[in-house]
Amino acid sequence: MEHAWLSLLPFLIVIALSIWLKKILPGLVLGLLVGAFFVESDLLGGSQQTVSYIVTTLTDDSNIKIIGFLYLFGGLVGMMKISGGIKGFSEWIGGKIHSQRGLMGLIWLTLPFTFMMPMFRTMMIGPVIKSILEKMKLSKSKIGFALDVSTESVIVLLPVATAFVGFMISLVAGGIQKHDLDLSPYHIFLQSIPFNFFAIVMLVIGLISIFWSPSKKKTAAKEENPEEEEIDYHEIGIKKELSLVKAQPWNLIVPLFLLLGLSLFLLWEDGIAKGATTIFKAFSTADATFVMLLAVFITLILTFVFYMLRKLSLDEVLYHFIAGGNQLMQAIILLILVWSLSLVAEDLGFSYFISSTLGSFLPSFTVPAILFLIGAVVAYFIGSSWGTWGLFMPLGFTLATATGASIPLTVGSVFASGAFGAFTSPLGDTTITTASILELPLVDYARYKLKIAAVGAGIACLLYLAVGFFFM
Repeated sequence: MEHAWLSLLPFLIVIALSIWLKKILPGLVLGLLVGAFFVESDLLGGSQQTVSYIVTTLTDDSNIKIIGFLYLFGGLVGMMKISGGIKGFSEWIGGKIHSQRGLMGLIWLTLPFTFMMPMFRTMMIGPVIKSILEKMKLSKSKIGFALDVSTESVIVLLPVATAFVGFMISLVAGGIQKHDLDLSPYHIFLQSIPFNFFAIVMLVIGLISIFWSPSKKKTAAKEENPEEEEIDYHEIGIKKELSLVKAQPWNLIVPLFLLLGLSLFLLWEDGIAKGATTIFKAFSTADATFVMLLAVFITLILTFVFYMLRKLSLDEVLYHFIAGGNQLMQAIILLILVWSLSLVAEDLGFSYFISSTLGSFLPSFTVPAILFLIGAVVAYFIGSSWGTWGLFMPLGFTLATATGASIPLTVGSVFASGAFGAFTSPLGDTTITTASILELPLVDYARYKLKIAAVGAGIACLLYLAVGFFFM
């Protein structure tokens, strides 16, 4: 392909525009349009090709399953909020904490009940943590760091029942399909989890930081007079609405246990039906995207019946189901555009170009480390783990197949790079939400986390080089 280098331009446009605008969606749209015009050079043909890529993405069976799961999951979260489940749990647990160790214990002990998605976890226990902090002289930054470590760094390592799993598996499946590899997407995803070195290292650092804080007094003093931040009226509106909801902790606990239990059981059942003989093989061979969609669908039905039996307002439950699903529409649109961008890049010869250039001289053991470093920098500027994964997973698979690098290790490095950005970036939802709830200056809090995360990133990079060199 004579002009295969053009396949890089859509990705470069996305990265440059995302850094400039601090948002990834405009860059994805422009990158897709430019790529489509390279495929069909005239104005009408390029526009038609753009729509064609989007339609192709939407008509793919696996893609529709992922989109359905995300929307239904968002709807379930909306129902749990308006039912008073989050508020009830917060009030129940808040009166039992009287020390820093108890507060740290709360942060980690609530993980089994709130691991579905980062925003859900932060919004659920953040207000509880804030109310306890108001009674104690503790470093808000340290507590916020512990909350974020136990959220973003843990959720990306979980193989079932989270909002990330479907998206992550779909990206792996896309790479496998484009390169005609005889591999199971879910199996590769499972194998990549131990290689998400950044998330694992940050968990260790987070646990150590619970008991060690060299600048506690200085930090606490600084936080007593935080800088004035821009008022988030939307967040104020949400807090006011939820403050009027009657506390009902069981309205949270029951749906969460239903979703977790159904996800695990249906993964096992589907794998066994496909001939698997062990639990691990069952999870590997099961149709994970369909199973997760089925699990959240059944959970929604049972939760709806449960709420009706508890005399909740039908109109309120339905309204907030739709509102909750709509809150994930930005993520869904991002996903559709990322898939479409991958299609146009392949039509422009992306795989061929990478294989014939970088793949011809780049040592295989350096591929995961290089992907992690570049991806982490981009992720920090755009603040989106999903966007980073979507941008770099096609590149990761292409480099891995061209150089012979380990695919699970490469996939793990891409996921680690996105986790770095989501955790450290001042544009990331996790950082913004935690800083807002705990009333921390956003930029100062982001810098506080970056100093620690930079150490974790350095360790992770060395691990990628060592594992790639000695074991692959």
